[in-house]
Amino acid sequence: MSPKKPTDLDKLQGTWRVTALEMDGDERPDGAFAAATITIHGAEFTSQGMGDAYTGTIELLPGKEPKAFDLVFTSGPPQGMRNHGIYKLAGDTWTICLATRGDARPKRFATRPDSGLALETLERETDARRRTTRTTGVSPKASKEAIAARARAGGAARTDDLSIGAPTEIEGEWPMVSGVFDGRPLADEMVKWCKRVTRGSVTQILAGPQTMLDANFTLDAAHTPRRIDYVNRSGKNKGKKQAGIYEIVGDMLRICTAPPGGKRPTEFASTKGDGRSLTIWAKG
Repeated sequence: MSPKKPTDLDKLQGTWRVTALEMDGDERPDGAFAAATITIHGAEFTSQGMGDAYTGTIELLPGKEPKAFDLVFTSGPPQGMRNHGIYKLAGDTWTICLATRGDARPKRFATRPDSGLALETLERETDARRRTTRTTGVSPKASKEAIAARARAGGAARTDDLSIGAPTEIEGEWPMVSGVFDGRPLADEMVKWCKRVTRGSVTQILAGPQTMLDANFTLDAAHTPRRIDYVNRSGKNKGKKQAGIYEIVGDMLRICTAPPGGKRPTEFASTKGDGRSLTIWAKG
């Protein structure tokens, strides 16, 4: 009897390290996710190094072209969600394009602004690659100087990699309580996936592995309501300014922000057509 031909799930067993990442048309700098891995054990997966740790099951869907799969999350902020994707597997290289929101499956290996798509290239982790990672210094403990250099070159540095400036009153992690964007409330299943992470003068809004906002900011408590100003560091709004207002009551943070170049809000509200975001966060 001839040996059973290995399936793609068989070939995916083990740990895969992210070597390239593009989200919403924005290509992340080399090494920005050097600590990011996906480990497949049976039909279960664990994703680490992209914010929170995520676990779930991977389902390969036969007969699709391109090859298709679903990730069903069983823990982490997106618990209970199903993300649709496509993939190709060539030896020790695994390429995936994943929809981080919505029910539509990607049709090609590409992303575009505001698509909610993530395109990843992963390499199978071997002993040789682990040694290379250690000797080249690209690791979860990458130096602040190297990360700062990427930021100066225009790349987005994760806030868990780099702290710039002194802590402010919005320092730390803030899980989202609610969000309204251009008058449209964010669905509950997305709210539980989002958090704001602030280190020094850098703040980011993360929706699972997706970075929704990456900006330097300043606070001005001399006005009523208090003012917050962003300068976007990456993505389609890189270099653009946004004006907003904020308030902190107990452990709750409320922020209302105008679209890039828009007039600063005077009240905490977002209505259809104004382009504003109104978000509420709880101190983590």
